Amino acid sequence: MIRVNLDIMMAKRHISLGELAERVDITLANLSILKNNKCRAIRFSTLDAICRALDCQPSDLLEYVEEES
Repeated sequence: MIRVNLDIMMAKRHISLGELAERVDITLANLSILKNNKCRAIRFSTLDAICRALDCQPSDLLEYVEEES
């Protein structure tokens, strides 16, 4: 499974969900879904904008973890 570590990067950069949503031009609701690992997909353009806004790499945001059976 892919885990989204958006909350960790936001904390490291001292940025709120609202401020990031404004910088990336994404709705607060959609960004919240992403932050809470509830999303099924992310557009590369959105990932690019988030990485630009947080000055990070995609690997800082996305992590593969084995699912427990």
